[in-house]
Amino acid sequence: MDSEAKTTEDTIIDIEKIVEMIPHRYPFLMIDRVTDLVPEESAIGHKNVTINEPHFQGHFPGKPIMPGVLIIEAMAQTSAVLVVHTLGGDTEGKLVYFMSVENAKFRRPVQPGDVLKIHVNTKQHRKAVWKFDGVAKVDEQTVAEATFTAMIMDE
Repeated sequence: MDSEAKTTEDTIIDIEKIVEMIPHRYPFLMIDRVTDLVPEESAIGHKNVTINEPHFQGHFPGKPIMPGVLIIEAMAQTSAVLVVHTLGGDTEGKLVYFMSVENAKFRRPVQPGDVLKIHVNTKQHRKAVWKFDGVAKVDEQTVAEATFTAMIMDE
């Protein structure tokens, strides 16, 4: 592990680094930046929600709303960046699979023009299995929350 990266709590991970760290690509890359990263503990993902995203063509015409499952996916991707940053370069690009999603709640719709801030906190991790709490906010108002478990796969 890169000890310097592990001790930097004000790390900002831009989109170029995100695509090195996780395998997701357009149109399924759900985060644009990660900030406030505390290795092994927490991170904040940022998603600029735009009308150009393909899901808005059908969800819903005339009233575009970001699907809740994609907000949960943004939480998972933010968590994946946290895990890769914590564990180091050997984990870059590895697949991470959902094992469970619990207590998902959606408080208000997310629309084009919103900036989604995805707060993730590690609840526990054992070997390749990590459990997180996630809260998504727009303008500091909670729009969604969930607890989820994922596993890093060696392929």
